[in-house]
Amino acid sequence: MNRVMKKADKAQFSPRPFKLSHQIVCITGVNFAKKSIVGFVELHLLPLKSDLKRIRINCKQCRVYRVTINDIWEASFIYSDPTLAICQNDNKQRNLHFYSDCHQTAVGSVDPDQANGELVIRIPDQALFIVKDQRMLRVSIEFSVERPQGGLHFVIPDGEGSYAKRSAHMFSCGVENASRLWFPCVDTYSEPCTWKLEFTVDKAMTAVSCGELVDTVYTPDLKKKTFHYTLTVPTAAPNIAIAVGPFEIFVDPTMPEVTHFCLPGLKPILVHSTAFLHEAFEFYEDTLAATYPYSCYKQVFVDEAFAEFQSYATMSILNTNLLHSKYIIDQTFVSRRCMVNALTEQYFGSYISPNSWYDSWLTRGISRYLCNIFLKKMFGTNEYRYHIHKDLKLLCDYEQTVGGIILNPDPFHDPSTLRTGKKPPHLYFPSDNPHTISYAYWRLFGTKAHYVMRLMEIRIGQELLLKVFNKLLSLATSASQQKFMLHSWGNMLISTSGFLKSLSSVSGKDLASFVEQWVTHGGIAQFHGTFHFNRKRNVVELELRQDPSRPGINKYVGPLKVTIQELDGSFEHTLQVEENSTKGEITCHSKSRRHKKKKIPLLNGEEVDMDLNSMDADSPVLWIRVDTAMTLLRQVFFEQPDFQWQYQLRYERDIVAQIESIDALEGFPSMGTISALTDIIQDTRAFYRVRTRAVQCFAKVANKLMASFSGHTALMSVFKQMYGSHSCPDIVKRNNFSNFPAYFLLKEIPKALGTIRNVHSICPRECLNFLLDLIKYCDNKKNHYSDNYYRAALIDALGRTVTPAVSTVNTSVDNLIPETKLILEEVVRCLNLEKILPAYQYTVTVSCLRAIRILQKNGHLPSDSSLFQSYAQYGHFITVREVAMECLADIVKVENNGDILSWLLDLAESDPAPYMRHKILSLLIENPPFKQRETSQLSTEPLVERLWTCMNSGCSHDCRLRCDVVDPIHKLYGISRPGCLPLPELGMVLNLKEKKTVLNVQPSPSESFEEEPLRVKVEPMEDISIEPFDPDQRKRKPSSPMVSPLDTKMPRLEGLDDAFVDVVIKSEDERPPTPGGLSDYGAPPTPGGDSIKEESIASPSIGEPGGDSIKAESIASPSIGMLDDSS
Repeated sequence: MNRVMKKADKAQFSPRPFKLSHQIVCITGVNFAKKSIVGFVELHLLPLKSDLKRIRINCKQCRVYRVTINDIWEASFIYSDPTLAICQNDNKQRNLHFYSDCHQTAVGSVDPDQANGELVIRIPDQALFIVKDQRMLRVSIEFSVERPQGGLHFVIPDGEGSYAKRSAHMFSCGVENASRLWFPCVDTYSEPCTWKLEFTVDKAMTAVSCGELVDTVYTPDLKKKTFHYTLTVPTAAPNIAIAVGPFEIFVDPTMPEVTHFCLPGLKPILVHSTAFLHEAFEFYEDTLAATYPYSCYKQVFVDEAFAEFQSYATMSILNTNLLHSKYIIDQTFVSRRCMVNALTEQYFGSYISPNSWYDSWLTRGISRYLCNIFLKKMFGTNEYRYHIHKDLKLLCDYEQTVGGIILNPDPFHDPSTLRTGKKPPHLYFPSDNPHTISYAYWRLFGTKAHYVMRLMEIRIGQELLLKVFNKLLSLATSASQQKFMLHSWGNMLISTSGFLKSLSSVSGKDLASFVEQWVTHGGIAQFHGTFHFNRKRNVVELELRQDPSRPGINKYVGPLKVTIQELDGSFEHTLQVEENSTKGEITCHSKSRRHKKKKIPLLNGEEVDMDLNSMDADSPVLWIRVDTAMTLLRQVFFEQPDFQWQYQLRYERDIVAQIESIDALEGFPSMGTISALTDIIQDTRAFYRVRTRAVQCFAKVANKLMASFSGHTALMSVFKQMYGSHSCPDIVKRNNFSNFPAYFLLKEIPKALGTIRNVHSICPRECLNFLLDLIKYCDNKKNHYSDNYYRAALIDALGRTVTPAVSTVNTSVDNLIPETKLILEEVVRCLNLEKILPAYQYTVTVSCLRAIRILQKNGHLPSDSSLFQSYAQYGHFITVREVAMECLADIVKVENNGDILSWLLDLAESDPAPYMRHKILSLLIENPPFKQRETSQLSTEPLVERLWTCMNSGCSHDCRLRCDVVDPIHKLYGISRPGCLPLPELGMVLNLKEKKTVLNVQPSPSESFEEEPLRVKVEPMEDISIEPFDPDQRKRKPSSPMVSPLDTKMPRLEGLDDAFVDVVIKSEDERPPTPGGLSDYGAPPTPGGDSIKEESIASPSIGEPGGDSIKAESIASPSIGMLDDSS
């Protein structure tokens, strides 16, 4: 036996019967005209079993031409992809219960972590002696990919000249485990290996890939060149990527090992946007006490990116829209966050990969945690806490919607035992595979993973947590330097159980209860708090209530910190929460304010003077906060008087406390609230996000006090004091955005003015005139920064001034009221000016389109969708297309416009940009055309069939898009069968008394059809003869009425007083999916129970709303494998 195999008994076996040591990927041709690639791969496999006869690997949408073993023997192969059509043999079922079961079965049948794959290679008999000796096999596969529907994206702009002059480029993309879409591989993070990558492209193009570029060789005709990359650090196939295009190259002057690539003409803004990146490298080397794990790093900026960024081994593919010049302010925050997060995923995600899907929360959480601590250093603690609070709120809202996000159902056991085939009961999709999970769920999954990692930092300390990260990196570095041996690279994989053991050994703390609360279970803690001050005992009587019966709410048991700000200082107390209602008595350290006035110390040590005339004279309590450090995944609703919220807003220095007080003060409209909000708006020491939130709250409170308070006058006065000229405050100063907090407030106040209403529920004319003057006299000549975001904010403010029209819809501009006419003229002027002098990312156009839709929605303009349809077409800038689609989705909902809905679905099916297809469906989820169980003319059978077909087979190569279709179906119809569909053909219940049959109700898809027979009671009646059922007539003929597929043998019944007949209901179209392994020929079973016929896999028809169904193009199998003819 080979020396490598001697350690097999001591090591944990791979789920696959082989181990991958090295892989070669050679792309010999990239054809932009045909959007295709041609090449071959070579996998070096070490058999783990001496009786291995078949090798299963992942290969999707690739046309396989030839497979050889050790370059000597040709091997036969079978290609079968059950995910091309999830419910293949079903024509009747239309509910998410059935679909999710089929989806899970189909994806599991090609899951490499379950030793499955789309391509099954039969080892020739002549080569079996190599397997018996357990020596290395070299499997070579020749393949091509033509017009890929996922995995690879070609961007070919219109124009003349060569593809290089037109900036045509291509790149790999997709969700996790999507490398199978462009080359055969073992597509799992748990199978790392070393790589050799070769790409032959046109001489005007540059090929960027993972690893270190070792050579560039021209072909003999000097028309093409080949880029040779080597990656000696073991890396999994999902972390391999490619980008080909006429890129401009910029080598970082501070760190020569870092290289940036962008499309022609963008190099100046590339230089500015990436100038900070060396600071991030230096920060992480100091923080993690470890060097960058690879020898190089490459950033490639592409157009029509699949996501804002995607990180792979030694390289990241980012969206071109992240680039900006030095004159842009707003984009800086977003771009730096994306680039830093892409860098942190190099450490945890590419270098250290998850051992299984259930461990992916670790790489997601650690990388985002590291990203945020750098941004905390760069942008400050207040910005960091603001984003933590924002993420916590989003997470709490979503968990209560879906019922809970589970990070790892059982972190202390083998992940292979967790694949039970059952999805969590509160979810409508399987959550054990990246190809079946909802994108919204996956996005918040990463948010929760980061938050849980932050909670771990609070419990053991940042220093110890960073020591754990350093230990993981050190072990991975040692493993990566070893030669290939069985499981020698295991330390480059991170598992939940191993991570928790490292935490316990480093910190010495038992985190079992913590993991049980936040990792293995979904949901949040929710507290409703009230208090009463007992003057006689000088005690605060506090009560906290929980309601764990609500969806997404878990009962919390443990310590909870409560902070009380008193006259003598801020004091922290710990309550032990054990029941749903917890009461505690907290003795105050201060007496009432009847003593001599003095300065009041705050939590941060600062002492301030307060006006205490508003507070209760008998109470020393100024305000109360629960869980100030956000140490739990929780939501807190606390009741206290308005003056305490006002004190908290004015004097509390924690920005989260200030934001919470602003949100609470919306429910206390009074002049005291107005005064507190005004003070915080004008306080230059306050955090700018708190000030902008106070402006929004000011407008809402002013609208509630419209009868007694002129809110627009007060807000305009504040604006003039801050931005008016010193000699004449009515004249606004020239733009000067060097003070960033003042700049953000400058954008927010006009938008707040647009929302203020008078007693007639219309925006005061003074507001409109003020906003028009701001647009007219906007002078940016001497400003060092662009004013595009400010001008866009002014257009947004104009749109917010619009109120519903009193009369019917106008058809002429001359018939508009003067205020609306002024708004429309200004919007049209700015829209036309944008075509001549476009702003950065067309921000003004975006605001103008939103304003036009507001005018339509309020009845001032005819609701014409042609304008938005033209802007939504392919070729416009992405943000312009997004807002146009957003307006069209709103038209669909408001007007029940089925034609526009069909047009949007056409775009979602055929748009060239993958992100825009995803965005359209996301908009239909956020703003659904109708509500669940609502009677709507849009809810039709053709719509259901179209969505079902798109979900079932139309998005087979884009997992994100397929799951995007699942979400609107659930949003519109829930998990059951849509009510607009006719009842399924299941069976008939015999009613012998009335001499008729009644259609039986639909059984639950989770019920087995092997259950006990249905007991049908036979009433006493006259003689009836029942003929035995002929099994050959079970299936209904097209021209025949619905008949019952009953398999019964009933005798003649005569005069029975109380008889029962056993009726067995069977349905050919609704058989549950058949789990299991491959058949004798290696073809995986399909969800319907039958194997796929390889020669032709046709897509079901797509029903057009209001018309006949049209046949989609047949999806032919890309390989010529030897399959069984049975289907």
